Amino acid sequence: MLDINFIRENQNKVRKAIEQKKAKVDFEKLLTLDNQRRELIKTIEDLRQQRNVAASNKDIEKGKGIKGKLEGLEVQLKEVETKFDEQMILVPNVIMEDVPEGVDESGNQVIRKWGEPKSFTFTPKDHIELGKILDVIDIDTASKVAGTRFAYLKNEVVLLQFAIIQYTFQILAKEPILKDIAEKIEPGYNPKPFVPVLPPDMVRPDVYTKMARLDPFQAEERYYLASDDLYLIGSAEHTLGPIHMDQIIEEKNLPLRYVGYSTSFRREAGSYGRDTKGIIRVHQFDKIEIESFTLPEHSVKEQNFIVAIQEYLLQSLNLPYQVVMICTGDMGGPDARQLDIETWMPGQGKYRETHTSDLITDYQARRLKTRVKRKDGKIELVHMNDATAFALGRIIVAILENFQQADGSVIIPEVLRPFTGFSEIKPKD
Repeated sequence: MLDINFIRENQNKVRKAIEQKKAKVDFEKLLTLDNQRRELIKTIEDLRQQRNVAASNKDIEKGKGIKGKLEGLEVQLKEVETKFDEQMILVPNVIMEDVPEGVDESGNQVIRKWGEPKSFTFTPKDHIELGKILDVIDIDTASKVAGTRFAYLKNEVVLLQFAIIQYTFQILAKEPILKDIAEKIEPGYNPKPFVPVLPPDMVRPDVYTKMARLDPFQAEERYYLASDDLYLIGSAEHTLGPIHMDQIIEEKNLPLRYVGYSTSFRREAGSYGRDTKGIIRVHQFDKIEIESFTLPEHSVKEQNFIVAIQEYLLQSLNLPYQVVMICTGDMGGPDARQLDIETWMPGQGKYRETHTSDLITDYQARRLKTRVKRKDGKIELVHMNDATAFALGRIIVAILENFQQADGSVIIPEVLRPFTGFSEIKPKD
């Protein structure tokens, strides 16, 4: 959430973000409610002072009259503040200057590429066909058991998934590797390793709202457990982000970095039939997510550091990819700056998004009250970054499709073999 003082002082900038992100907020109504709220607060404060004076003068009748007025105004203030809060949570984060302008994904800009898409001597299969040949993905049975957009992962692919998890957690815990990556961002940049976390898969509605992931227009994407008043998370960062809620962190302890693994649940309500036959866009999937907390002046460098880690992981798997700067009209409401990575998918003949990196600045921290105490004693909000280490279903698709052989077998990337115990997946007889 933005600071209301910032909104008042930067109305043109906020209006532009609302317009570019197509946010469904009535900005004029917000400003009107803010004025009403401030006027009511001032009136109530004045009346309280008058009541105190009446009490000290033992003027009981005047005190009763003031009390009656206060009760009515306090009810009115509560109503105005409720409406004010409803608009405030819809105001998106402002956008950083280096973000390209655009109305939708057509305005996104590829800023670099790595690796060349492999040329096959045969027509490459997609992951659905490979899944059947190798007996590692069973969509048909899952549809009978759970409905559409679910899948059973089986046999070697299950071991492959856990190999990716082990490998990723190992890399993010190794300071020498992270130091090499950090030095390329800025000499001396902090290479502090990531703390491994298995976060809750459920979250309270109020905390979800503080994470800016549960406004009225996002709710249809979430799975709600009414009897428990809990939501199933859509990503590990949804419960990693609040890990320091209502806390003040000493400056010397920043950055704080976490890597979490969880199952994620999404309705995919807006996909309109896209990718419904495979495991790209399903209701339940597993992800490894990154969350970090930094000083405000380090947050852009931190995002660049995280993207460099994402690239290191993909390069180590020898998967071709492109890094994309997301434009104003395609980025999320809480984001100030967003970069995606799209990995080449031979079975589809195109790059597909496998990673995202969101710089949130202090937008979530303000709601969560996650703050830092500076060395000089000043207390301010931290900046937060979240990002994908691996969306496991999508990276499995990339591995199957990129390393398939003419006979339908799939070669396992070398760095994963110590964790899988095998070097290839062969078709079943």
